[in-house]
Amino acid sequence: MNNFLYSAVSDVLVGPDTSRQLGDLAAGMGIKRALIVTDPGIIQFGLLDAAIENLKANNIELSIYSDVVADPPESVVIDAVAVAQAFGCDGVVGFGGGSSMDVAKLLAVLIKGEQQLADIYGVDQINGGRLPLIQVPTTAGTGSEATMVSIITTGETTKAGVVSRTLLADKVILDAKLTLGLPPAVTAATGIDAMVHAIEAYTSQRLKNPLSDMLAREALRLMAGNITTAVKQGDNVEARSAMLLGAMLAGQAFANAPVAAVHALAYPLGGNYHIPHGLSNSLVLPHVLRFNAPVASELYAELAPIVFPGQTLPTDALKVSEVLADYFLTLAADLGLPTTLRQMNIPEPDLPMLAEEAMLQQRLLINNPREVSFDDALSIYQQAF
Repeated sequence: MNNFLYSAVSDVLVGPDTSRQLGDLAAGMGIKRALIVTDPGIIQFGLLDAAIENLKANNIELSIYSDVVADPPESVVIDAVAVAQAFGCDGVVGFGGGSSMDVAKLLAVLIKGEQQLADIYGVDQINGGRLPLIQVPTTAGTGSEATMVSIITTGETTKAGVVSRTLLADKVILDAKLTLGLPPAVTAATGIDAMVHAIEAYTSQRLKNPLSDMLAREALRLMAGNITTAVKQGDNVEARSAMLLGAMLAGQAFANAPVAAVHALAYPLGGNYHIPHGLSNSLVLPHVLRFNAPVASELYAELAPIVFPGQTLPTDALKVSEVLADYFLTLAADLGLPTTLRQMNIPEPDLPMLAEEAMLQQRLLINNPREVSFDDALSIYQQAF
């Protein structure tokens, strides 16, 4: 066994209605003035109401920053920092999807005023500490509540990441009741996103370790066994709970064994056409699995029995990889998601441009089990078209 470093959040509170304990947790951390980072939909659907009531019951003053948008630009982070500094908060709560939690992570660091956003892009560029941070996800997908990564949109089509263990939250609350109102398409796309996290962590060329493997396997078991129920029976709390826990476990897995080519090829789709991240991953996943199979088939064959419990699978690992790729194509279709780039109205002449942009994601591509060239990326997009 090679030496490895494993990092994770310290406390995770799991169960329906646990968001009602947000104020209790915050008070226990010494927070007296909390800033909640969220989006307009969370406010509109009243998902914050019980948490706010508990914060007030603990005599915690609060301010809400609710202008977070999908794929948040730098301006949102800068605005949130200004609001937080004017309020004088001493603790930050990310409450929502991955975008809200990503902004909350950065806010907890930047409010101290020791560094600017431009100073911390990249790996381990945060020099100081941060304010106390609690994360409350309302989707089962990104795993952002459990990762040390925050992704920000830096231009029309470009994104940059901040990667630092400083971004790991102090507390996480997993309340499945917050996810009951998610539309089926969002549940499906975010669920497949989490499954991608588990698969790519398990097959990561770098930093894969026994703990990340264990988490990836359990995450995949929870997601594969519950995604269809969660999508088609959206009020099923048990299935929603399994999805939420699975997404966090997958987040912990890829926080330590980073993701690879699926994400590298998905990012240009989101940046250029504003396709939601989970759907972007879903569109390229089967084709990346087929591309990787010549070198990763043994690992895919280890995961397949988790996805197909009790089923007889081929003895040849390459054939098992093909079964796995076909499964994700069929799963997306069964869950009502588009399965081709053509369905997303992406012009075929754009494919070389997408391949060029994917090749810029070397931070991710170096983790892929098989080396990816420009021609390889173009071929994968062509297969997905």
